[in-house]
Amino acid sequence: MSPDRRLIEDFIPIKEISIESAREKSIRKGHISTLHLWWARRPLVAARAAVFASLVAAPETSQKRTALSKEMIELCKWKAGEVTIAKAKRQILEAQRERLNLPKDTPLNQVPPPKVLDMFSGGGAIPLEALRLGCETYAVELNPVAHIIELCTLVYPQKYGKQLADEVEKWGNWVIEKVREEIGDLYPAISINNVIANEAKQNEAIPEDEIASLRDAPRTLHSVPLAMTDEQLSLDLDSQFADKKSKIQNPKSKIRLTPVAYLWTRTVKCPNPACGAEVPLVRQTWLCKKSKKYVALKVIPNYETKRVEFEVVEAATEKALGFDPAAGSSRGTSTCRHCGTTVKGDYIKEQGKADKIGQELMAIVCTTLGTKGKTYLSKTAYNKTYIPDDNDLKNRLDKLCAETSLTIPNEPIPSDDTRSFFTPLYGLDNFGKLFTSRQLLSLMTFVKWVKLAHQEILQQGYEEGLAKAISTYLGIMCDRLADYNSSITHWHNSKELIGNTFTRQALPMVWDFAEINPLGNASGNAKGALDWILQFIRHESQETSKEKILYRSSATSMSIESESLDAVITDPPYFDSISYANLSDFFYIWLKRSIGHLYPEHFSSQLTPKKEEIIMEPSRHGGDKKKAAQFYEDMMHKAFCEANRVLKSNGMMVVVYAHKTTSGWSTLIDSLRRAGFTIAEAWPLDTEMSSRLRAQNSAALASSIFLVSRKRIDKKIGDYIKDVRPLLSQIVHDRVKILIAEGVTGADLVIACIGAGLRAYTQYDRVELPNGDELDANSFLNEVQKEVLEEILTEVLKCDKKGISAVDKPTQYYILGRYEYGEAIVEFDEANTLAQGVGVELDGAAGLTDGKLYLVKKTKNQVQLRDYTERGADADLGIQKAEKQQEFNVKPQVIGTAPTLIDILHRLLWLQENKPQEINNFITLAQPDASQLRLVAQALGGRALTPLAGATEVVNPSASLRVNGHRTKEQHQIDTLLASWKRVVEENLFTQRK
Repeated sequence: MSPDRRLIEDFIPIKEISIESAREKSIRKGHISTLHLWWARRPLVAARAAVFASLVAAPETSQKRTALSKEMIELCKWKAGEVTIAKAKRQILEAQRERLNLPKDTPLNQVPPPKVLDMFSGGGAIPLEALRLGCETYAVELNPVAHIIELCTLVYPQKYGKQLADEVEKWGNWVIEKVREEIGDLYPAISINNVIANEAKQNEAIPEDEIASLRDAPRTLHSVPLAMTDEQLSLDLDSQFADKKSKIQNPKSKIRLTPVAYLWTRTVKCPNPACGAEVPLVRQTWLCKKSKKYVALKVIPNYETKRVEFEVVEAATEKALGFDPAAGSSRGTSTCRHCGTTVKGDYIKEQGKADKIGQELMAIVCTTLGTKGKTYLSKTAYNKTYIPDDNDLKNRLDKLCAETSLTIPNEPIPSDDTRSFFTPLYGLDNFGKLFTSRQLLSLMTFVKWVKLAHQEILQQGYEEGLAKAISTYLGIMCDRLADYNSSITHWHNSKELIGNTFTRQALPMVWDFAEINPLGNASGNAKGALDWILQFIRHESQETSKEKILYRSSATSMSIESESLDAVITDPPYFDSISYANLSDFFYIWLKRSIGHLYPEHFSSQLTPKKEEIIMEPSRHGGDKKKAAQFYEDMMHKAFCEANRVLKSNGMMVVVYAHKTTSGWSTLIDSLRRAGFTIAEAWPLDTEMSSRLRAQNSAALASSIFLVSRKRIDKKIGDYIKDVRPLLSQIVHDRVKILIAEGVTGADLVIACIGAGLRAYTQYDRVELPNGDELDANSFLNEVQKEVLEEILTEVLKCDKKGISAVDKPTQYYILGRYEYGEAIVEFDEANTLAQGVGVELDGAAGLTDGKLYLVKKTKNQVQLRDYTERGADADLGIQKAEKQQEFNVKPQVIGTAPTLIDILHRLLWLQENKPQEINNFITLAQPDASQLRLVAQALGGRALTPLAGATEVVNPSASLRVNGHRTKEQHQIDTLLASWKRVVEENLFTQRK
């Protein structure tokens, strides 16, 4: 191991950085994530921690460690001050000066800054933080969309400074106004008077009894005034209706509403030949769900037209609506509102592929100048002139294409990537089909004026590089609009705004969607898109002379000098997790049209390059998963070999890894080892919002693991028994104690310890078993996991390994399962990996999911531990089987295996709560080992299984073992049992034996 020990090899304040990383996910203004969507981008503070800790020396004393830890905590905050950043830069340069053996009096401004590479740079988080900390930064990325994002993140703001934001604002507004002039008529304002006239007809007054009845009943919002709430117009009901009468009597006095969204449902013809009605596929009809404001669409079949009508209804409570807005389509199946025929998913797919899925407008969402809130109009409340004719839209689109030589997007959506893309199943098999005619015309018009803006900027004498930079941000504005202006968006009824296309890492099929008005004044519009871009530019526009070199190339072949870099810090693709290239095609097609002429070297192909993308994607290998996995491993190995080549002999390699199961590690680890790296340490950082990952009723590893590696200088073969196994035990023993002391618990502790244990294995080119066979990565991972779990059990049970061996395996599994997952639902593969580490079968005959007294509940591909409330009522639990029926209170003749300690404990807890008078008899029949049973009870009731109050981890409260430090019902029962242990357990056993 190199004597040049770095901070990241010694210690980093995991807990504090994790909290700040999780908090950062909710930060918006000026954050990198608000410039352009990119998937699985690491938090900036986590990236900053990795860069800083990889470049400064490890502290020599505990006092220095404490001081450096405090400094790092301050540094790794989203709003770290300029003084803090400047100090971190000095510390990095001081460490660099020492590593380069320069004289101590060498001025820091004459010290060459460290060179840092991110070879899978994606959205640019790691390079941005390396640049912020004064490093010479290298970013390698194959994907052209990501490369454009990086130019706008790492190059243009720093090159042009504050001037850039002002110019982007000027020309962004120029484009928006040009678009407004051309297509503003597509989104006309709605006059209240026109809507009222439809309803009022020739009546010039509204009866007072009508007003009174409407005040107390749910409001059906056919007309605009009824749709407006008190908050929206700052008027009560009486004033609204008074206003209604005055507007009819005085047509010169108008209130005009600005449409901000149009809510649509997809439709199909009823498959019943005797019916043939139009069936809306709307999933649910909620428009607003807020306290004292419940607004929804009531679906009313019209038996004359064979279509449905939508009526907006508002009430103060959900119940007062008088119908269930959630009663729509489910899992692709709908019901005809006219005849009741079930419309199945397969039929809808057939209709889609035959281009027979239609769409029906349900409602329009509007705002009113000078007021807050939204107004909802049903389709019966507006004049048809407010919705442009589809044929007219297509004619205008054809004319635009003919004038500009632009083409409507017809690039194919991959139909074989069924993990990420579902729209081809319903006929939406090219990107143009994801947009309505009006959406296409809108987006194509923006593209047209972005291209014309670049010409105009040059004609006004702007420097060519600046003109290119300005136009690139305008292209990104088009991308942001496309994300919010497709037919895959949805309406957020709790927030009253449009959700974007990519709410997750996939392109799903949606049955009801929201079409935005890009020229309106609500979220997702063009002005808003421009504002987000400007905030980021202004936040990152500090001019710097530091070198940043961006390559758009494969990480398997980099144009970087050998042994020239001080650190490689990267976040590689995770096996089969995200189809980056496929997903980014959605944005590629728009960037190609808006700014592709400025970057012909990046936008010459139909879609993004996929042949060299490092991913386990079976569809690219004829559906063969083994070939896909082998491709991923081979390509990752080549990339890590390149990292080894460009890294200095004493350089650091930090790989951010976030696969939640240990089984997913093997290819990455083996690729690193075979590429000549030794994994020195592993640190878990919680990089996700707790509300997103842990508030769901499922278990997921929240952390990213920072795998810290060094180049392996000597080639050597290790003996597993003599060399590897003893070192593994020592590493795991030390790491468990350190991390538990730092408050790291559960699955994060297990994964981090496994990562640290890899040093014993990866320091060798080859590890041999006693028979001479090579120990493969999978087998070693299993060995590491066993060691880690055994070590954790010694900590949780507070006993030595001999004491652990006396506890039966199912009980060991239960303790570890509670420790890792609480009572959350877990993917079977993840839980089974844990079971294998313990040495028990999870599934199959005699497995933990088998029999009437099963310990683990399995539903499809997920499992969940059962607690005493679910198992304890069974009188057979914890009693050993006998050859024949025994007399009550007589110990049965023993056959078969003894009951497990967890079975005995669960029955005992249930009896304590429900039938305490039967405890004595149960203890007599069960005859447990009191010391072992108490050990198990203390472990399950111990604080090791309950994080401290205020921790960021949150699991579903309805099924949680640990919620913000609160103890579960099972733990409370254990507390009660332990408080009376001697009387309830020991004295009964003593009396019986006596």
